Amino acid sequence: MPNDLKKRLISTLPRDLLIDLFDMAAARALKAYEIVRDGADLDTKRANESIGQLRFRMQEKGFVETCQKHGGVILVDGVIPGVAAKAFQPFARFGGEGPGVVLALATMPTPRELPAKNRSRLAGVTLNFNLTQRLFTMPDDPQPGDIFVCLVVARDRASPGLIDEIAVGVIDDEYKAYLFYEPIAQFLDGYGADDAGKGPEGPNPPSGEPPLVRLKRTRKPFTPPEDDPGDAANDHKKEG
Repeated sequence: MPNDLKKRLISTLPRDLLIDLFDMAAARALKAYEIVRDGADLDTKRANESIGQLRFRMQEKGFVETCQKHGGVILVDGVIPGVAAKAFQPFARFGGEGPGVVLALATMPTPRELPAKNRSRLAGVTLNFNLTQRLFTMPDDPQPGDIFVCLVVARDRASPGLIDEIAVGVIDDEYKAYLFYEPIAQFLDGYGADDAGKGPEGPNPPSGEPPLVRLKRTRKPFTPPEDDPGDAANDHKKEG
């Protein structure tokens, strides 16, 4: 089932959508960190809490803008298609008139850990009932329709301005496990040979456009300027 599910997701979600969401999430995480660092007089604990809140709200806004740019339809009044449930976070639907994908943004504490339950995500996973294997199947059981998918983002705990992992995840209807989970770079490999080598770190933007923010493969912890021996030595030279 995972392979069939991935094929369906790839056939419905544009590759460029995922690349742009990847860039957006990384860029806004860094921006949220910089806003709090430069504009708020807070101790470390309060600063980190503020960064987390601001990061998600900025990513949420970017999620809506990016999905709409790539043809996604934000659910009207937050109503889940075909069910009576409502969502209180923005969900974007892709797929036109046929069975489609309802895409959401969520944060996870660490890679591969389920995002926290809330009313929106619990409403969303009701769509995934037909994906879960059951002992008995009847002709009148729910038939394949829309799939609820999360773009899940884990922050870098060592560096508040960076992201550790972004992945595509499908959560079962009981909200107990992932039915499908792949880091976005691995997921993008499924779009075919023509896209080889054009994962999250390529391709280059058109000439004249600023480079997109990318996740760093190798990261080092952020060192405050006052703790950097090199900066101290430079300051000493200036004073001398």
